[in-house]
Amino acid sequence: MTASGEETVASGENRAGETPQTAIVSTPEGTDEPSVTETGTELERTIGLTGGIAIGVGTMIGAGIFVFPGIAAGRAGPAAAVSFGLGAIIALLVALPASELATAMPKSGGGYYFISRALGALPGAIVGISIWLGLVFATAFYLVGFGNYAAAVLAEAGVDVAGVPVVVPLALLFGVFLTALNLFGTENAAALQNYVVGLLLTILVIFLGYGGLDALGVFGRASTPETFAPFGATPVFTTAALVFTSYLGFAQVATVAGDIKRPGRNLPLAMIASVVLVGVLYVATIFVATSAFGSAALASFGETAIVEVARNFGGRAGAIAILIAGLLATVSSANASILSTSRAVFAVSKDALVPGIAGRVNLRYGTPHVALSMAGGPVLVLVALGEVEVLAEVASFLHLVMYSLMCVALFAMRRDEPEWYDPAFRVPAYPLVAGLGAVSSAGLILFMQPTSQIIGIAIMLASAGWYKYYADDVQLKGVL
Repeated sequence: MTASGEETVASGENRAGETPQTAIVSTPEGTDEPSVTETGTELERTIGLTGGIAIGVGTMIGAGIFVFPGIAAGRAGPAAAVSFGLGAIIALLVALPASELATAMPKSGGGYYFISRALGALPGAIVGISIWLGLVFATAFYLVGFGNYAAAVLAEAGVDVAGVPVVVPLALLFGVFLTALNLFGTENAAALQNYVVGLLLTILVIFLGYGGLDALGVFGRASTPETFAPFGATPVFTTAALVFTSYLGFAQVATVAGDIKRPGRNLPLAMIASVVLVGVLYVATIFVATSAFGSAALASFGETAIVEVARNFGGRAGAIAILIAGLLATVSSANASILSTSRAVFAVSKDALVPGIAGRVNLRYGTPHVALSMAGGPVLVLVALGEVEVLAEVASFLHLVMYSLMCVALFAMRRDEPEWYDPAFRVPAYPLVAGLGAVSSAGLILFMQPTSQIIGIAIMLASAGWYKYYADDVQLKGVL
């Protein structure tokens, strides 16, 4: 700790190039202040169960409701609801192993921390650095989406923004705001997340409730029956691979495990509850949307299908309401991703995979301020450059690799059962659950665009190269 008491450097926990050794240091219940231990500075635990669920739900609610309904209905018809249900099942197959690992190792870094402790330093480094970059890509995508939704809300409300470059400036402005909010206290970011997700869910529940009653004929509107699976069974599975990207947010709860209060209870509850809640909302959305228009008409609307469904129910007011919900969804996703990105950087810095300065914690606010700048800075650059759609799918690729390896990590931990491994939650029938989770996650990668696969593999190879170069360099210089 410095003389001023404002920050401390959390240096690498072990020699570079070696498998990190886990030293689990528990935080007393009710303690919110950051603590200094033999493993460096631990972040203050300020996020409760509601906040954890808000991070998971807020990150996941997005494309599944505001982009995919028209596309999915065009591919699978009303059976697209089954595709979203399958996606939720696959997500649960990963969430369960992640929950066990998280309760045994409630540290910042999530998948990186689990994999490095179970499978070794090199796989951990590849995942840690790759996920850092992947979250940066995803955050930039969410912020650009925020700009687009903000412009759409203005246009729908009658404000002429044609020819005015508002998308990127709005995205940059809000990116700076969210980074600053996270910098001045995690509880601030968590509070915003809770309010945003609460309002978002309120709008969606009203929309889906009205739409569901309409579909059931409560309001006397007739709907033409449609064949449930007009294109057969195969499109149901290929569509599930497409829409699974909508479920990639639950692992962000594990990434911020070092900030979660009562992690043994709250981590598994937050991850599992967020997947179930979002899965129900996605299935209900497809039911309401296909009932309102039918698959062919819905597909013709493309990525704006849900806006047209809302307009059908409530006119311009309905369209504006659902656009505001989309705006809130991008806010919650971006906020949760900035928080998670900084924790990923913080975790890899403590194992000396990046310079130790990234592990500094501001003890006044209890936040990793350098890691936050390493999260927010690259995001703003990408937003300014634009063209972030491909990078968003690359983020999905890297997440799926992490998910598969987390399931493998559970096998390794159960096989070795080190003395310190004492999870508060254990996966029932773990060989079956973890095995299916690993295979399903890896299998979905095969359905992604070749460009995304190539970029994702290149990032992983570059991460391995950085580990080899930097770890060896640090070891030779005797820094650790």
